Amino acid sequence: MSAPHHHRRHRLTLLAIGLLLAAGAGLEFALPNRASAAQPAGASAPAPAPRVTVAPVEEKIITASEELTGRVDATETVELRARVSGHLEAVHFQAGQLVKKGDILFTIDPRWYQAQYDLTKAQSEVAEREAKRAENLLAANAISSEEAESRRSLAAQARASFETAQLDLEHTEVRAPIDGRVSRALVTEGNLISGTPSSATLLTTIVSVGDAFVYADLDEDTVLRFRRFVREGRLNTENGHVPVEMELEDETGYPRHGYVESADNHLNPSTGSLVLRMVFPNTDQALLPGLFARVRLPVAAPAPTLLISDRAIGTDQSQKFVFAVGADHTVAYRPVKLGPLVNGQRVVLNGLHRGEQIVVNGTQRIRPGMTVDPEIAVANTTAKSTAIEVAAR
Repeated sequence: MSAPHHHRRHRLTLLAIGLLLAAGAGLEFALPNRASAAQPAGASAPAPAPRVTVAPVEEKIITASEELTGRVDATETVELRARVSGHLEAVHFQAGQLVKKGDILFTIDPRWYQAQYDLTKAQSEVAEREAKRAENLLAANAISSEEAESRRSLAAQARASFETAQLDLEHTEVRAPIDGRVSRALVTEGNLISGTPSSATLLTTIVSVGDAFVYADLDEDTVLRFRRFVREGRLNTENGHVPVEMELEDETGYPRHGYVESADNHLNPSTGSLVLRMVFPNTDQALLPGLFARVRLPVAAPAPTLLISDRAIGTDQSQKFVFAVGADHTVAYRPVKLGPLVNGQRVVLNGLHRGEQIVVNGTQRIRPGMTVDPEIAVANTTAKSTAIEVAAR
């Protein structure tokens, strides 16, 4: 065999061996191992449990109460009217001024009444002297008893006329009958005003500025419960009065404290309600007559009550519910019956027990039966509640 032919066969052999090695390597890369074949394509590690914030169901001793809408009124209100007729000579106050009892507010032209006063005073003095003279003459049998009686009668009439004129003169100075805040003058200087009782001119009004009344209507059911608890001594009292709380439209948390002063003696048959009158201090002069106010009236004895955060509550059509988290961190659906809101916490009437953990943050990411990673909410120790409303949500 020639040398070139031998070299050509050697090269073909090397080429065949190289092709076999390459085919084996390609086959190894093409076929996955058993571990790779056992794991589905695109699979990933399990997702971690969602983190949620939970808080316990609290129990507090609180007093159920009824929220009422009331209206503020002054304890004393006076419509100041003229008691004698004449031209208004002077106004002695500014609108909204605080006045004291006895302060002169208006002056009516006194000249006519001064003249009447002087005339009747002189007539009364003459009649009194004649009556005394008649007594002396009667003792001396100089006049009859009938004449003496007639002179005594004339003296009495003259004295009455003088006293009437004196009152009329005094009433030309219109004085404040109470301490309080005066309204504006409804009649200006120079106007003719009437003192006739049936058509006396209204000059101004005065309202007291001390304690204020608040009037509110109680429905029949609340009236019965309230009166029963009062009779049984099951309501807390202060100095013999049932305490109440109030807030104005621009206030929150019922910062004003007063007491029930009285109740009407009958229910209004057309509304089935009873008018309740309460007294509140007015040291800051904020309780203006006519203002609307919200009043919280206790209507039950203090009792243990379950409370949860209002943020934990969800709505499923007409059903209210919360998510409770068990010891195994599993979420459970709990329908609940709720009461009113109390400083950010909702009263639970049915469906939960004290100490149960409920989700207050993260409810959108969970569903019943899911395992979660719970985190305890930080307790708010500053918010305290002593009373609630009874109207259920």
